[in-house]
Amino acid sequence: MSKIPSNLRYTKDHEWARLENDGSIVVGITEHASNTLGDVTLVTLPTGGTQLTAGQEFGTVDSVKAVSELYAPLDGEVVEVNGELDASPEDVNTDPYGDGWMVKIRPTDAAAFERLLTAEQYEELIKE
Repeated sequence: MSKIPSNLRYTKDHEWARLENDGSIVVGITEHASNTLGDVTLVTLPTGGTQLTAGQEFGTVDSVKAVSELYAPLDGEVVEVNGELDASPEDVNTDPYGDGWMVKIRPTDAAAFERLLTAEQYEELIKE
């Protein structure tokens, strides 16, 4: 069973979100998602300054099994992209909640973070 950090929030599309001290939100995919995908070979992400809309596609993850879309957990502007994934896409598999993060967003509505799934709610979702 995948570990589900309790300090993060989650989406039904298997993205996680972490609130930073500066109010930005770091986004990645869950361990459950990375395990389902298999070995990640390429991550395609937006550039800084891109406006994201909650629920809309913002990138893709290519793996040995499939190409999967990434969906924005909330509205906001991309303020940083994890460029390390260009050279080391496998970080999504080996450290999905750490080095495998994907983008940092400045949210349009800070309260939207609280409306994402809790760890307990996400755990129930993946049990179904």
